[in-house]
Amino acid sequence: MFGIRFRNRVEAGQLLGRELAARVHGIENAIVLALPRGGVPVGAEVAKALGAPLDVFIVRKLGVPGHEELAMGAIASGGVRVLNRDVLDYARVTPQQLDAVAAREERELARREAEYRGNRPPLDVHERTVIIVDDGLATGSTMRAAVEALRAMEPKRIVVAVPAGAAQTCTELRGIVDEMVCLRTPEPFDAVGLWYDDFTQTTDAEVHALLSRNPR
Repeated sequence: MFGIRFRNRVEAGQLLGRELAARVHGIENAIVLALPRGGVPVGAEVAKALGAPLDVFIVRKLGVPGHEELAMGAIASGGVRVLNRDVLDYARVTPQQLDAVAAREERELARREAEYRGNRPPLDVHERTVIIVDDGLATGSTMRAAVEALRAMEPKRIVVAVPAGAAQTCTELRGIVDEMVCLRTPEPFDAVGLWYDDFTQTTDAEVHALLSRNPR
C-alpha cells in the first residue's frame, strides 16, 4: 500500500471515507470539517460516504510582526482565537500588535467564509463527533492549529483524517486527538503533492460548489 499515489483528491476521499466507515465507531452523528482549499474535495467524498454534513473550517495563522513565519497563535471559524503565550512573551508582542494582526486575519477569514459558505451559517459542533479532513499532512502545523481551535468549541470527539501524511506528523497528532486516520505514510514524505497524480489547485469556486451540493 505504501508508496502508491492517489489519482486525485476525489479518489483519495472515497478511499478515506471507506476506511472511516469501517474503522471509526460512533460516527453516525458526525460532522465533516474540511480545511480549504485542498481538503474540501477530499472532505466532500468522506461526507458522502458517511452520510454526514460538510462544512469548512478555516484557520489563519497569527504571525509575529516582522517574523510572520513564527506563529504566535491562530484564529479559526467560529470566532475562536488560540494563542502561544511562550512565543508572545519571547517576541515581546504588545497587545496592540496582537490585536492589529488578529484584525487583519479576521477580515481575511470572514472574506473566505463568505466566499465559500455564502449565507449558510457554520455547523454547530458542540457535543458532536467532528472529523477534520485535509488532503495530506506534511508538518501538520495548520492541522494542529485547527485541532486546538476546535477543542475550544467543545465537540464530543475529534477525529483527524487524511489520505497521506508524514509518519512522524501523524504520530504526533495521534497524541492530541481522539482518533487519527492516515491511509498512507510513505517515507521520505517530502510534500503532499508528490502522492497525487493530479494535484491541481482547488479554486474558491469549486469549494463553494462542493459545499452548496452537500445536504446539511
